[in-house]
Amino acid sequence: MMSYGERVGGPAVSPLPVRGRHVVRGAAFAYVPSPQVLHRIPGTSTYAFSSLSPVTLTEHSCPYGEVLECHDQLPAKLVQEEEQKPEPRLSQKLHQVGTKLLKVPLMLGFLYLFVCSLDVLSSAFQLAGGKVAGDIFKDNAILSNPVAGLVVGILVTVLVQSSSTSTSIIVSMVSSGLLEVSSAIPIIMGSNIGTSVTNTIVALMQAGDRTDFRRAFAGATVHDCFNWLSVLVLLPLEVATGYLHHVTGLVVSSFNIRGGGDAPDLLKVITEPFTRLIIQLDRSVITSIATGDESLRNHSLIRIWCHEDPPEAPTLMSRIEANISLANTTMEKCNHLFVDTGLPDLAVGLILLAGSLVVLCSCLILLVKMLNSLLKGQVANVIQKVINTDFPAPFTWVTGYFAMVVGASMTFVVQSSSVFTSAITPLIGLGVISIERAYPLTLGSNIGTTTTAILAALASPKEKLSSSFQIALCHFFFNISGILLWYPLPCTRLPIRMAKALGKRTAKYRWFAVLYLLVCFLLLPSLVFGISMAGWQAMVGVGAPFGALLAFVVLVNVLQNRSPGHLPPWLQTWDFLPHWMHSLQPLDGLITRATLCCARPEPRSPQLPPRVFLEELPPATPSPHLALPTHNATRL
Repeated sequence: MMSYGERVGGPAVSPLPVRGRHVVRGAAFAYVPSPQVLHRIPGTSTYAFSSLSPVTLTEHSCPYGEVLECHDQLPAKLVQEEEQKPEPRLSQKLHQVGTKLLKVPLMLGFLYLFVCSLDVLSSAFQLAGGKVAGDIFKDNAILSNPVAGLVVGILVTVLVQSSSTSTSIIVSMVSSGLLEVSSAIPIIMGSNIGTSVTNTIVALMQAGDRTDFRRAFAGATVHDCFNWLSVLVLLPLEVATGYLHHVTGLVVSSFNIRGGGDAPDLLKVITEPFTRLIIQLDRSVITSIATGDESLRNHSLIRIWCHEDPPEAPTLMSRIEANISLANTTMEKCNHLFVDTGLPDLAVGLILLAGSLVVLCSCLILLVKMLNSLLKGQVANVIQKVINTDFPAPFTWVTGYFAMVVGASMTFVVQSSSVFTSAITPLIGLGVISIERAYPLTLGSNIGTTTTAILAALASPKEKLSSSFQIALCHFFFNISGILLWYPLPCTRLPIRMAKALGKRTAKYRWFAVLYLLVCFLLLPSLVFGISMAGWQAMVGVGAPFGALLAFVVLVNVLQNRSPGHLPPWLQTWDFLPHWMHSLQPLDGLITRATLCCARPEPRSPQLPPRVFLEELPPATPSPHLALPTHNATRL
């Protein structure tokens, strides 16, 4: 047992100061005022509490800076509730089995409503902002700027809540000759970023419990981090070399690709009968506005008249032509809730937005409660081991790629990466799926949504097949390139570390999640869009200093955590700056005072030690004359 104040593999350090009843940590210490310390049992995913004493940091201990994760890695409350109960009788066992069997179809029903609410939510956003999205796409002078094109892809996908819709508009514009393939590639990258907002919104529904919220938010934002990092590398590379444009052009010209039938409808076969009773949209209106056709500008997106046996229309452009050709044919009124209301598109969109959000939140809360009741005791252990355990050596490295195949397959079945990532977000929050396993599942989901786009492109007519297929391949190769950048080596999996940092921040400041959504998907893209429209000189003049400052801050933070001795004394902490510039506490105080009337105290769990937020503790100021307390401190 090492003595207090001793480093592993290094000389002893000075005693640490005490403030109140807490020892203030240095670079590798924290005081945990609890009689128990959580440790992982070697060779398993199980965590157990050890006895009171200072503990050396070993490969099986909690790594520095991740105390919260170690306390909450396994859903211990689910296991302990089951283990503390006495052995039930036979009648009680039968009752429990019957109850669980009844909960399974209920859970599937709530999952069905959850998926349908996501579809209706997408329709609501299209009603509220679809024509605006079409007008944004209409200006080709803006889209010729790669940075502006990226931002347009983000904003339009956030507006319509569907990367498939935005990608279809892009494919139609390229097919009609209104947009070059090279100009469409940044927009495709932006749509990849915008589609990740849905599961981040779903993660907000678990904000009631800090532990679940931390895990859920980290699991949702790992998708955002991957997309942003991929764009930061691949967009400059594409502008400089035309990498994606040339590679996909070679693929298209090398193969004799023939158009086929429509892309298969799998999950939509189950969900469309219900969602079509709520609302039916004529999405060709958005495409016609984007392609410069003003004939449908005053036409409502709400479909009023339908045809029993519509002709085959494999692309959105041919659907417009088909709708025009049906003018003299027999039509009948559609059967949905808003067919005869006479309400404008915006009003219907807001009504559907409110209703779908209520259903979405309710289904998610009920799903989480049912999962909590079903995943107890040994069931939780078995499921977690099956999902999170790697393949045996020497095939351990294959596990992540197998998870990608699973994620791609499931996304192909549901035909939406948003639906798949939103469905696994509650499981990540409960601790059933680890963030390390959710990462390859999310990457596979990115691949799965591109395969659906490829099949849809193959359904294009012969004269438009080449450009449509090339755009779909650009989306596919963008995600493949991102995986090659940020997955094969463990040291390159930066999205996991970034997502964990965001999760820890939201665990302490839950309002930070809303701020993150507004900044990353609205304010920052709008700011970049405005600067880019001023010309490349303004973009370089503003972007270069900001990028240099950001790189400097990241470098200093890394050195402060890993090697503070290489920094000058005044730069070893950020205390020389005003408090509001290096901490969220002042802003948190303002928000807390503003929302004090709505706040309620949180119950503290008796099983786990109190939370210690390491990042906000001040740095150590060692003093040899400072008396240490008689109780123990834990080495982290």
